[in-house]
Amino acid sequence: MVRHTYDCQDGCPVESTLQIISGKWKSVILFHLIKNGTERFGDLQRQMKDCSHRMLALQLKELENDGVLVKTIYPVMPPKTEYRLTSFGETLVPVIIAMEKWGRYYNTTHREAESSQA
Repeated sequence: MVRHTYDCQDGCPVESTLQIISGKWKSVILFHLIKNGTERFGDLQRQMKDCSHRMLALQLKELENDGVLVKTIYPVMPPKTEYRLTSFGETLVPVIIAMEKWGRYYNTTHREAESSQA
């Protein structure tokens, strides 16, 4: 996948971050790798029930190509494949944790707002 390089001023760092973590499932994949460490493909798929096998494989491949995670294939039968964050990928931990905290805040305040309107 060819990445678009933006020629901008103030927005560039945020856009650069979004180029890496955007995608319907990438931030969720990163969240699971941060919380659980090394994960197998099947474990990720079980945790992300709405993500198709093909989409998960594609998102993992893009994260691997971007140097965010590393895929290890063990020569056993049946094949065993594991994914883990690289040291570069670990620099995204504060970003994903901040997203988790904000999401919890939003979910809490959104539910409270809906409850008060009912």
